[in-house]
Amino acid sequence: MNKKELLKEEIKHIDIKAFDSTAIINSMRDMSFTSRDTANAADIYSRMLNEKDCSVILTLAGSTSAGGCMQVYVDMVKSKMIDVVVATGASIVDMDFFEALGYKHYKGSPYADDTKLRDLYIDRIYDTYIDEEELQACDMTIKEITESLERRPYSSREFIREMGKWLVKNSKKKDSLIQVCYENNVPIFCPAFTDSSAGFGLVKHQWENPKEHVSIDSVKDFLELTKIKMEAKATGLFMIGGGVPKNFTQDTVICAEILGKEVEMHKYAIQITVADSRDGACSSSTLKEASSWGKVDTVYEQMVYAEATSVLPLIASYLYHKGDWKKRDFKEWTKMLDK
Repeated sequence: MNKKELLKEEIKHIDIKAFDSTAIINSMRDMSFTSRDTANAADIYSRMLNEKDCSVILTLAGSTSAGGCMQVYVDMVKSKMIDVVVATGASIVDMDFFEALGYKHYKGSPYADDTKLRDLYIDRIYDTYIDEEELQACDMTIKEITESLERRPYSSREFIREMGKWLVKNSKKKDSLIQVCYENNVPIFCPAFTDSSAGFGLVKHQWENPKEHVSIDSVKDFLELTKIKMEAKATGLFMIGGGVPKNFTQDTVICAEILGKEVEMHKYAIQITVADSRDGACSSSTLKEASSWGKVDTVYEQMVYAEATSVLPLIASYLYHKGDWKKRDFKEWTKMLDK
């Protein structure tokens, strides 16, 4: 098969507004195993939304955005279910920004001949394909945005805000997470920002401008997110996968303590993961283990051991149709950080 034949079936992003999962979640509440865990996670999230002063932080790792959940996160932000996003660079740049430029992800096969894919310049994420030439165009768009900025260090949050500003005038797809967050003053942090297409664009910028250039200050990221934790009266975590976004966000409690500010542990915590705790990992500890570090309270916490694309749409659709979000206001943490 040639490249055109392989890249012909687009990944379609699920719309949580188009179906009501309330009956499914209500049924799961009286079941066992992952079903009951999923329903309990939905109930904990509902508590977050109903606590007026609780700020909800989405931590996002893995490839759920490329896999069909991109619109889920957009609709959750639009519906005031998410106040802060902490994600991998790939989720934000290689997936969300990439599609905002008009490019697509495509249905593929985990059994494909990867040598053949490389010859065709097709990248594979399990059963999903990306056009490498389009990804390199994304790299160069990041460089273009970088060249327009004042030469100084930026937190990833500041840089992504500039990406959102650029998308308002230039996006081919208007409903991207970056643009929606920009328009609603929801900050996005990528603590490992350069582990993405942004990294290639920024490296090329610095290579061509060795004396004066834009750089990413990950310490400033940590300080800015910690400032939110110190100002927020309560926080709830909704974690897709684990890794750097999860640990980075949990560590803000300890960072605040180091800065001489006593804050409460994250009051609510949900993690959807397929990682295992038997090797001491679970993609950066179970939630109960995090409590021993003073990061997460264990009164309202739930681990959901499932592949996220299978349960995330159910939880999000349930919350959307339940409608608790209608009583909330946007926290607009970006305004505080930009002062």
